[in-house]
Amino acid sequence: MANQVMHQSANLPRIGLSAGEPAGIGPDLLVQLAAQPHDAILVAFCDPALLQERARLLGHSLRVIELSRPDAAAPHAPGTLAVLPVPLPAPVQPGHLDIRNARSVLQAIEQAARACMDGRLNALVTGPVQKSVLNDAGIPFTGHTEYLGGLCHAEPVMMLADDNLRVVLVTTHLPLQQVSGALTQARLESTLRITVHDLRVRFGIPEPSLLVCGLNPHAGEQGHLGREEIMVITPVLERLRAEGLRVHGPLPADTAFLPQSRAGMDAVVTMYHDQGLPVLKSHGFGGIVNITLGLPIIRTSVDHGTALSLAGTGRAEPGSFAAALKCAVDLARHAKQ
Repeated sequence: MANQVMHQSANLPRIGLSAGEPAGIGPDLLVQLAAQPHDAILVAFCDPALLQERARLLGHSLRVIELSRPDAAAPHAPGTLAVLPVPLPAPVQPGHLDIRNARSVLQAIEQAARACMDGRLNALVTGPVQKSVLNDAGIPFTGHTEYLGGLCHAEPVMMLADDNLRVVLVTTHLPLQQVSGALTQARLESTLRITVHDLRVRFGIPEPSLLVCGLNPHAGEQGHLGREEIMVITPVLERLRAEGLRVHGPLPADTAFLPQSRAGMDAVVTMYHDQGLPVLKSHGFGGIVNITLGLPIIRTSVDHGTALSLAGTGRAEPGSFAAALKCAVDLARHAKQ
């Protein structure tokens, strides 16, 4: 019987979890998820006292199991959570940011990511962070995606997805006035190649089809409304199509998301953050997963922010975190095959 249990444990995906901003709803979501059964081994990287206090506020009974290393965790049992401690230097008051805790937030993410890179964990699921408090603490942080790309020495690509739609971003957290200058042939080509590769390898889609949006209204209207389509997007698509990749476009973004346009497409590639995400979030918010492509590790995350006003109230909905965890487990299982 003991050998059977050990064999089952060895086959379970080992998933690292980060709470994100301690004053936000990330700790609430971890407490809520810990109460549920999961066919995985879960390891949270955070301050154990934070989780226990948040569980008390939410009226949950939570047994925290402190670990000295991430690969020492047992299969998850409801009502418990294995934690690799990352202490916070300052007390946490839900809803109130404190720059003294900013570096611990990144320390937790880094420790979890390195455990994935070392093979001690199979995937990472991150809770929401508050960019403003990190910046106020003097940390030049633009987002999880870029931060993990730097840690992994890789070129990350941001994709958000629900059960019906995948949206890929060529540029991510940039002011709108900087998007055109950042949209180069090299950046677009790399984004498309990484997306095709990861859809093949991680999602098991043999020949992915991508629908690529233009940057400008009407996809530039033959240059009358902008020339990025002519100078940047179309040449890249033509090169990749000549290699046999299934990349379609550039299509005007206002029609790219119509069902008839997306028929047969595995993802829609958009040029900037707010070109594609409002469409996705308008019909799937709360069940969308943020997936970072292009990394040597599997990383998923929630589709929302820290919701400071909901922290500690019991009103935070764990749907997106649960979807991100399920996606991470599925991707980790696929990687083991």
